[in-house]
Amino acid sequence: MKVLMITGDKKVATSARFALQAAQVDKLAVVYWGRGALWPAMPQEHFDVVTVQDPFWRGLFAWRVARRMGAKFNVQVHTSVLTMLGKFILRRADSIRVVSEKIKKQVEAIGVRTPITVLPIYVDISKFQNIVRQPHSKKIILWIGRFEWEKDPIFAIHIIKNVIDAGVDARLVMLGSGTLEPTIQKLAQDLPVEFAGWQDPVPYLEQADMVLSTSLHEGYGASMVEALAAGVPVVAPDVGIAREAGAIVAPRLQLAQATIDTLRSGAVGTLRLAVPSRQEWAEKWKQSLQ
Repeated sequence: MKVLMITGDKKVATSARFALQAAQVDKLAVVYWGRGALWPAMPQEHFDVVTVQDPFWRGLFAWRVARRMGAKFNVQVHTSVLTMLGKFILRRADSIRVVSEKIKKQVEAIGVRTPITVLPIYVDISKFQNIVRQPHSKKIILWIGRFEWEKDPIFAIHIIKNVIDAGVDARLVMLGSGTLEPTIQKLAQDLPVEFAGWQDPVPYLEQADMVLSTSLHEGYGASMVEALAAGVPVVAPDVGIAREAGAIVAPRLQLAQATIDTLRSGAVGTLRLAVPSRQEWAEKWKQSLQ
């Protein structure tokens, strides 16, 4: 099987996941369609399947490519599809892969009858399962992500303030960076907040009492899966894989209280999601293209 992948990720071809996918098929070629690539050049050969990472404008481009070369059209879905364009693309797909049961139900709800495969984003949880928890005194809230509006890191600052006001001796450790960092640092003055940049999360999960997600939306949420695999509870809104994975899910206006309750209870995280092995994931990915 020869597969053409149309993606908005310029680095996908150098990723470990791409190497895993490429090993399952006769050929896996990549075309970048994103900023600065209105109509990129296509490989001058036939492909059996054209797969695309979303059912929106990139999906429309990929659908036209698939029609032109007479290939099957496969669509990956990582987020809500309740738009006119999303519905248009998904109703024309030959196969669909989604990352959660939640998204599968959304796709089915719009009347799509195409075969749908549920396959989470591949996460190697082995190093998180072997974490040894380290003793510490002050409660630690760990936040992981990009400092961008969709992750809403500013809300995490408001939550740690509420936690302190409630009399919980805690601090917030934020792993990540982004355009909102100067604003967040200013808001965090005089609060127990540590900005650690991008780091291996393992040493931080060894000490964290919980992981906090404040995202407005998530395509998946790999950091939540990693935390739960390490036995660290996660408090999150109902975004991405949070509910299926086993996070403590609360409405946004109740996240602060859920954080306080979790810290006081000494809860332990449990990953409820069945995470496939490397080879199982690769084989199911190939099957999802059919």
